[in-house]
Amino acid sequence: MNSNLLKRGTVITLAIMLGLSVAACGKKGPLEPPTDKGYEYPRDYPAQ
Repeated sequence: MNSNLLKRGTVITLAIMLGLSVAACGKKGPLEPPTDKGYEYPRDYPAQ
């Protein structure tokens, strides 16, 4: 019984850690609206 409790606790802990690591991903800072420059053609690559 102790073994099952330990396994369950380990799985729950790993699931929580995985969820938190995915939640930490993403863009930092405010979003910037697109500018009219993005619609110019032809443009130099790589686009910045």
